Amino acid sequence: MQVIGGAKVCPRIGGRREPTQNPHPNKQKKPIKFLVCKSFYYIIDSESRKTVLLYFFQQVTFQACSISEARYLYDQLATICPIVMALSAASPFYRGYVSDIDCRWGVISASVDDRTREERGLEPLKNNHYRISKSRYDSIDSYLSECGEKYNDIDLTIDKDIYEHLIKEGIDHLLAQHIAHLFIRDPLTLFEEKIHLDDANESDHFENIQSTNWQTMRFKPPPPNSDIGWRVEFRPMEVQLTDFENSAYVVFVVLLTRVILSYKLDFLIPLSKVDENMKMAQKRDAVRQGMFYFRKDICKGGNTVVDGCGSAQNGTGTDAEEYTLMSIDTIINGKEGVFPGLIPILNSYLENMEVDVDTRCTILNYLKLIKKRASGELMTVARWMREFIAQHPDYKQDSVITDEMNYSLIWKCNQIAQGQAECPELLGVGFNKKQSGNKTGSLE
Repeated sequence: MQVIGGAKVCPRIGGRREPTQNPHPNKQKKPIKFLVCKSFYYIIDSESRKTVLLYFFQQVTFQACSISEARYLYDQLATICPIVMALSAASPFYRGYVSDIDCRWGVISASVDDRTREERGLEPLKNNHYRISKSRYDSIDSYLSECGEKYNDIDLTIDKDIYEHLIKEGIDHLLAQHIAHLFIRDPLTLFEEKIHLDDANESDHFENIQSTNWQTMRFKPPPPNSDIGWRVEFRPMEVQLTDFENSAYVVFVVLLTRVILSYKLDFLIPLSKVDENMKMAQKRDAVRQGMFYFRKDICKGGNTVVDGCGSAQNGTGTDAEEYTLMSIDTIINGKEGVFPGLIPILNSYLENMEVDVDTRCTILNYLKLIKKRASGELMTVARWMREFIAQHPDYKQDSVITDEMNYSLIWKCNQIAQGQAECPELLGVGFNKKQSGNKTGSLE
């Protein structure tokens, strides 16, 4: 258990256990606390945030042509975050045990949650100023664009003094409340040489707060005295075993941004539903078993390029009718009469682009991986890891991963990453790893 900013940090991770099995408290050198519940889940208490923050993930930053475009992208991509996180799930094990989650997001969120009991709403406010509903590592708390304002349906705690100062200086309401919300947090680190700075020419004080608000999306203003523009950062993806997989997810998101901007797509749903999607995305095998809230009509008024959108309801219904529960397969690959699918939309976009043959083949292989992961034809890394451990001769169906089992898993992962072993259930039949070393590869 770690103490950060006066709060005890104790990530709790659910793990499946057979009801006849007993916990193994002596399995690890460091003590681990267990709690066996009625549904036969036990609790893994990670002791230190240092342990958790060693987990790897990949993030992509996009530069927009203007602040308006950056705000639009920020909002649209925020609704995609849970979908891509479930698709890239790769974190099913923690501290030598099989957990009942597939992603690292909630673990890290708990590990850096420095809210006091007052800030959590467990005690009346006395020494603190705010009640804060989320960890500093969580999903976004407000949309930034005008079209997203009506979907801001969750409580937003702000520093009122900062908000009023920003409004006075000409910053609009949506952006002012976003910045004022960031500054309800205390800085986690402070370097002696960075205390006294010229804030008119340096942004280190702002970045100190900005960089320790770890949300699914990050809105990044241009630094002073720089030609860098307005940027947004997409942050929920889990790292994969091969360069090919990592490239596939990055290219998928990059293409999606191009399509969003080119076709003026609208993925907005209430933020409370995005939060529900985030919880669902972390569950075991969410990519096949989970249902996610998603907008039905993503191009209001119709779009002849996007097959199926023209016959959608064109935004004429009520807010509750704008979205429904869909599987990831439906969201990514589409379903007749229900949703056109993101992959078919990306393919339509590519058909209208001048792309050389080699590049097109590479991109299509990337999209094929995403398509097959979404349909369940190919496993996510998390599912593959679970099956590897479940089939290991030393596994006793007790959720314990021994040193020998762990070594076997790491060895196999390294072989796959280095192209020394095939893994058709993860990468597809005929995957050419020799090519994927150059971030291409092929799938059948």
